[in-house]
Amino acid sequence: MNAEMVTSSAQLDEQKSPSPSVASETPTKINLMGMSRSELEQFFVELGEKKFRAGQVMKWIHQFFVTDFAEMSNISGKLRAKLEQICEIRVPEVVHRNYSKDGTRKWVFRVGDGAGSLVETVLIPADDKTGARKTLCISSQVGCALDCSFCSTGKQGFQRDLSPDEIIGQLWVANYSYMEEVAVAERERTVTNVVMMGMGEPLLNYDAVLSSMQIMLDDFAYGMSKRRVTLSTSGVVPKIDQLAKDIDVALAISLHAPNDELRNELVPINKKYPLKELIAACQRYITKDGNESARKHVTIEYVMLDGVNDQPEHAQQMLKLLKNLPSKINLIPFNPFPHAPYGRSSRNRIMAFQKTLSDAGFVCTIRQTRGDDIDAACGQLVGQVADRTRRAAQWKKKVEEKNMIVRVTGDPDS
Repeated sequence: MNAEMVTSSAQLDEQKSPSPSVASETPTKINLMGMSRSELEQFFVELGEKKFRAGQVMKWIHQFFVTDFAEMSNISGKLRAKLEQICEIRVPEVVHRNYSKDGTRKWVFRVGDGAGSLVETVLIPADDKTGARKTLCISSQVGCALDCSFCSTGKQGFQRDLSPDEIIGQLWVANYSYMEEVAVAERERTVTNVVMMGMGEPLLNYDAVLSSMQIMLDDFAYGMSKRRVTLSTSGVVPKIDQLAKDIDVALAISLHAPNDELRNELVPINKKYPLKELIAACQRYITKDGNESARKHVTIEYVMLDGVNDQPEHAQQMLKLLKNLPSKINLIPFNPFPHAPYGRSSRNRIMAFQKTLSDAGFVCTIRQTRGDDIDAACGQLVGQVADRTRRAAQWKKKVEEKNMIVRVTGDPDS
């Protein structure tokens, strides 16, 4: 989990907002939302139809945002009736949505049967030279198993993987939110960039994430540029190598520490895949011929934690660590969550850190905080998900016990 956002249970109860295509009277119907073109082709062949029907239906779903088979005018009435009988086009239920005055949008989705679980998605707009860029941060799991020490979602524990329809459905809803009142023939895809950077570790839900990204790149669906689809990982090294073989998308690494000792504390998966192995995997990932590849560099994400990883020696260690890895560095001001043991680095400290890296020739940016008025600041994305592992309660107790020791002894290291 690389990015988090806070939503209270009260907000969820007060601001429920139904999705246009959630209701389904027949749960056993086949959901076409998350099916790739090859899967749809096989599906239509098994129905006794031609493969080209797959492309037609994909366009209706992902380019015109139609969920009613009756509106698919270039498909025969007989086939439409058959699809209506056995299929559905369904996205996760939207239980909360909020739009910031700065253009940031946030959704909370319920996934699963019954009460289900909650995941969150954030859209962050930014003006660029070509027009309005809209980046969507998508979740891949309910909760997270990696337990990074600065991450609120990690304290909730892991519940389950999201399915392809639950992943791609987040992109569908974000696009549809701009065209609910737009005539079908005039609808256009609005989201320009996707980052697999929300709740969960994408590479630990590999097959569903891969399938979803293939739909994002498919010209019959969203037709996104491979350079505008980014997968962010905390460093699952074997899956980075597998990803390089299966798809060409941009790669981001949640680094957060420039040495193994500190990263073991902040990002525990580092104990299994230390920095030397991670950097080597990144170097292998960007070794690819072809001018159109998205693998020209790796994006390094680095949350700035006051007094923890923001010292001058850490910047120098970063220079040494990344000297042979083409990379762009994104410094992220930490957004504290309840009982977090860290604070945000000062603006001056962040800028000094940036200057050290920039002076050495790295492209280094400071992420701008957006959507503060809707608890959607970039750098934090956390859902109020039921904690089935009691990890959040255990974390809260641990922090409270440490605070008590400090009050009694005055020694924070006791």
